[in-house]
Amino acid sequence: MLVRPRRTRSSEILRKMVRETRMDKSSLMYPIFVQEGDKIEEEIASMKGQYRYSVDRLKYELERVSNAGVSSVMLFGIPKNKDLVGSEAYAEDGIIQKALMEAKKEFPNLYYATDVCLCEYTSHGHCGILKGEYLDNDQTLELLAKTALSHVQAGADMVAPSDMMDKRVQRIREELEKNGYVQTPIMSYAVKYASSFYGPFREAAGSTPSFGDRKSYQMDYHNKKEAIKEALLDANEGADIIMVKPALSYLDIIKEVSESVNLPIAAYSVSGEYAMVKAASSMGYIDEASIVCEMAASTYRAGTDIYITYFAKELAKYMDEGRIG
Repeated sequence: MLVRPRRTRSSEILRKMVRETRMDKSSLMYPIFVQEGDKIEEEIASMKGQYRYSVDRLKYELERVSNAGVSSVMLFGIPKNKDLVGSEAYAEDGIIQKALMEAKKEFPNLYYATDVCLCEYTSHGHCGILKGEYLDNDQTLELLAKTALSHVQAGADMVAPSDMMDKRVQRIREELEKNGYVQTPIMSYAVKYASSFYGPFREAAGSTPSFGDRKSYQMDYHNKKEAIKEALLDANEGADIIMVKPALSYLDIIKEVSESVNLPIAAYSVSGEYAMVKAASSMGYIDEASIVCEMAASTYRAGTDIYITYFAKELAKYMDEGRIG
């Protein structure tokens, strides 16, 4: 036979030499939950191995992240008080603002992105300002811009709006530019589907809506063309990175978006993906490390440049061991 594909699979060295998809620790981003209080390091029941940290305990997790070789984190805030307009999201002494100031002092070598949304901060759990039971898009834009600016002023290196309001990237870009933050990147949750995979996160962040759902602003998971439209709109509004969320069930979307938008692509391997792996692993049904590596490789193979995952520390270790990379 002239053509034998198995020739290039004959040794570990050769398999790695011809590998088409390559990964690096610099592409990993690790989500962290920070909450008000002191001496808190509370495991999240639905996400075994993930914790909520008070600001005074955050430094210990950042040290573990840094030691693992992961250089980027994304912070999510859990406030003490919630109200109708999510005022703790943009308060000068809000939980994210305090966490950023402390984190930048303790670990200035890390890169800090922040989730920009109101759902964790509103008493109703929706991502913006309500008029009755309708989420008012345009009023919400002003508070999102205010939140993003407050994060950057507190030390955020990047802001990541996740609310799915129309024109929020443009409004945030305008606000940052007006205040002199012309170099701050926006990583837009441009393609965020209304997904059942978010369940554990909502328990972790206390962001479950008190009524209804988010289907009027997050995307219908049946749609592909709409993902391209959303990605192109956010690119034109000044986004620097386009995110697809969730990751595992949306590899086709990652591929389509990566081929349609001339920007780096991020994918968020969300809480439901993490929880399923942990549950199956705890029952002995799967080999956790092998599954985590395979999930990551599939996401990069589809076109991801930045992988946001609760397994970031483990993946960094597996890369060092040569199990993936």
